[in-house]
Amino acid sequence: MSHATKPVRRPLARIAGAALATVTAASLLGAPASGASPADPGAVPSREMVDQLAADLGLTTAQAGARIRAEYRASLIVAPARSAAGAAYGGAVFDPARANLVVGVTDPAALAQVRRTGAAARLVPHSLASLERTMRVLDARTAPRDVTGWRVDETANLVVVTAAGHGPTKPVRAFVAGLNNIRVDHRAPAVRTLAELIGGDAIYGGGSRCSLGFNARRTTGAYLVLTAGHCTNIATTWSGFNRVVIGTRFGTSFPTNDYGAINVNLAAWTPTPKIKGGVPVLGSAVAPVGSSVCRSGSTTGYRCGTVTARNQTVNYPQGTVSGLTRTSVCAESGDSGGPFVSSTRQAQGVTSGGSGNCTSGGTTFFQPLGEILTAYSATLVVG
Repeated sequence: MSHATKPVRRPLARIAGAALATVTAASLLGAPASGASPADPGAVPSREMVDQLAADLGLTTAQAGARIRAEYRASLIVAPARSAAGAAYGGAVFDPARANLVVGVTDPAALAQVRRTGAAARLVPHSLASLERTMRVLDARTAPRDVTGWRVDETANLVVVTAAGHGPTKPVRAFVAGLNNIRVDHRAPAVRTLAELIGGDAIYGGGSRCSLGFNARRTTGAYLVLTAGHCTNIATTWSGFNRVVIGTRFGTSFPTNDYGAINVNLAAWTPTPKIKGGVPVLGSAVAPVGSSVCRSGSTTGYRCGTVTARNQTVNYPQGTVSGLTRTSVCAESGDSGGPFVSSTRQAQGVTSGGSGNCTSGGTTFFQPLGEILTAYSATLVVG
């Protein structure tokens, strides 16, 4: 998937309404992630999502349903567990084997306090704050070409640097010098943005195709389509799958970030709180590491996996992007810009790029939604 040349993602949005096209993936949320509340437990995901989650994670549909319920319960205790841990907080992950949230703490005295919130607790050597400081150090350095990215791995309680090749090179050693809470993983596949220069069920701009992400509403009352920045970098005017103009570019940020926005022509398009398949999103609560997530894209449709890390920096050929979320979901060219949503129908972000494909499997990164909403002073359209 060589998406580097004209990195554009295609719209995941489906048009809802007889005469008006709907930006399907675009309307998953109604408020920034920082202020969103988790989904109501009675608001179950679509059958399509359950079936795809079961297929991609190797579960029965009953097991997928049980996992979704456990993830919902875990989402409710992330904030109180972090508060209970205080400065000793070392990250939190959803453990499907325990069907519970597992919180790392650096101080044995915090174990009991965390467990009182309903979470499991474990001792870890590094606080999340110290790992984030290491990320800032790396973000300030110039990465050599064979370093493909770096991230906070809350499961391993380390900062993990990924590099191509079969062993440490002098430039890689220099890049991580002086840092003791790091692991370097070699033989990492090349990463790229997920763009494709073909026609199809998509939005078009500058001869390129991308997937739509979410619909958002600014404080002025104007509506925006949110997608990937490496898409919106390419053109100022964007059209829908039917070649009807959606609108002009409102903003774009890539590299460093990977998000962009398009003004919506309400005479031709109706923003809705749905993703492909007709499932309305209910909020934007952030899913813990280990939680299951699904994304929609115009090339490969619905695909599911798990969140494997947050705060990932990716060294794309076009430049470095920081603050992404890493997942085990597959994606292919043209899926860029599409929406990621949790099993509890909470919008997570828009597809950025990755490695691999949906035949052999892969890794996909998404730009978290909260940062996009803040940047554009917007809230998400929700069901």
